[in-house]
Amino acid sequence: MRLRHPDGQTVHLSYCTNVHPAEDFAGIVAQLDTYAVRVRDRLGTAPLGLGLWLPAPVAAELAGDASLRRRLRAELDARGLEVVTLNGFPYRAFHAPVVKQAVYHPDWSTPERLDYTLDLARVLLDLLPDDASRGSISTLPFAWRDPWDPGRSGAADRVLGRLAGGLARLAWERGRAVRVAFEPEPGCVVESTAQAVRHLAGVDTDRVGVCLDLAHLACAWEEPAEAVARLVAAGVPIVKVQVSAALEAADPAAAAGTLREYVEPRFLHQTRAASVAEAADPADPAAAADDLDEALERGLPGPWRVHYHVPLHAEPVAPLTSTVPVLRAALAELVGGPRALCDHLDVETYTWSVLPESRRPAGDADLADGIAAELAFARDELAALGLSTERSEATA
Repeated sequence: MRLRHPDGQTVHLSYCTNVHPAEDFAGIVAQLDTYAVRVRDRLGTAPLGLGLWLPAPVAAELAGDASLRRRLRAELDARGLEVVTLNGFPYRAFHAPVVKQAVYHPDWSTPERLDYTLDLARVLLDLLPDDASRGSISTLPFAWRDPWDPGRSGAADRVLGRLAGGLARLAWERGRAVRVAFEPEPGCVVESTAQAVRHLAGVDTDRVGVCLDLAHLACAWEEPAEAVARLVAAGVPIVKVQVSAALEAADPAAAAGTLREYVEPRFLHQTRAASVAEAADPADPAAAADDLDEALERGLPGPWRVHYHVPLHAEPVAPLTSTVPVLRAALAELVGGPRALCDHLDVETYTWSVLPESRRPAGDADLADGIAAELAFARDELAALGLSTERSEATA
């Protein structure tokens, strides 16, 4: 969906389709009817924005076949759907029984990650609405922190140079740009905005920037105003924002029984105590655990924030809460001022299928209802900041 900022910019609001497990072209088209059209109808909006996730084999197939790209664009258009951003973080098999740290492979020291991302850029250029000036792709923050050594770091620098060159060539050929946004995440080489500034120093900021995931920002215990100001001062563009909320436990010991309901085998749920904000190392074991079960075993001091994306519109199982207040503060910094600092906002709650049993959708229609409720929540938050809904023919 499109909103108009008071400065005249179009701000795109979408939902990320990595919540759906499709791994081939037919499955991706099928999910449009199963979920996206239902979400669009529940919201009564057209077009509905999708932050499309394309696994690497599908991205390669589409990148190599212009007629297949045209078909996908036609399938989107026919359903009142549009795409200005892709999620290029999970490479493939994001809904395998166990994902955990496999999601960080291949990393940015490898040619496989580069090839995948440039394939996505080629695809996105043919999916962009005609009036969109540019697209975005979010990606992992280089790699999981261990092992990461000078050799891998040097390789990543070389790969990023090739990425910038490849994106520049595509922009020259096609007349529109795609920017790649590195997404700080707990436990990774880039966990905080300070690390993002350090690791992205010297990059081509016309091609590369940051994806600010608001759940990750909360888990790092960063103050939104300081984080946004840091990126702006360093000249690092905020290319994309993932509108997400993490799990919070004010008193983890008292909430231990409820927290155990959120322990599950598929995704990694990095846990950070408030003291991590003062730690020299954001992965300091005195304030950090790589997964929720580990945090419970070790009894980290509270309060905690847990990398577990929870539905924006619904409070978690009591006595737990969510980091929606951080989300609100961040949106105010990003789009609540006289100028929108980012125009691609993507709701990314990929954990619906692993929520505690009482909170899981009962079926496809329930999931579509939940996604629609999240988008309505995000739309209303943006409206409260002065943004208004916009008709599809407005310029992006």
